[in-house]
Amino acid sequence: MDDVPPLVATARAAARRAGFPLTREEARGAGPSASLPDVGRFLAVLAAGCRGGRIAELGTGVGVGTAWMASAMPEDCVLITVEIDERLASVARNVLAADHRVRVITGEAGSTLPGLAPFDLIFADGGDLQGIDLVGLLNMGGRIVNDDVTPRQLLPEDSPFRTDDPKRRAFFEDNRLVSAEVVLPDLRNSLLVGTRIR
Repeated sequence: MDDVPPLVATARAAARRAGFPLTREEARGAGPSASLPDVGRFLAVLAAGCRGGRIAELGTGVGVGTAWMASAMPEDCVLITVEIDERLASVARNVLAADHRVRVITGEAGSTLPGLAPFDLIFADGGDLQGIDLVGLLNMGGRIVNDDVTPRQLLPEDSPFRTDDPKRRAFFEDNRLVSAEVVLPDLRNSLLVGTRIR
């Protein structure tokens, strides 16, 4: 399970050179970090099923999560990833330059992605997602994934997220989705995953 696709290894090396954190611990809560390997593997599983489909990513970073998806998605799939920070987007463009199926856009996801929808998979990996109807950008049967979630049992007793977590609410209270929380093998991180049913 320690093996990673060559493109992911390239993206991780680029992250190191750019000083971009590879883990939440390295980021120390001060900003974004790269997709964890278990997140990447999960995304790769979903991307592999997007035959003739379209994938969107919000928050490219330096392209580690993008590389996981691009490494697994079919040849007839398109991946559009949006990053607000031009420096990070530039690193990602260099990492992904040889893959004609991937497009790295610098800008705000909320103003960029609606005109490019619908999507079969959306990886909401960063930025302020308030005010963006991501579920509305999905095809029926399309999936949405959000990471950087701490499993509820690991939250401090006094954490407000035990009773009211905006991320969990967005997945579990939207009647257009069937959702689940997936705890990763490290047992310290989880993903929220939803499939559009209406």
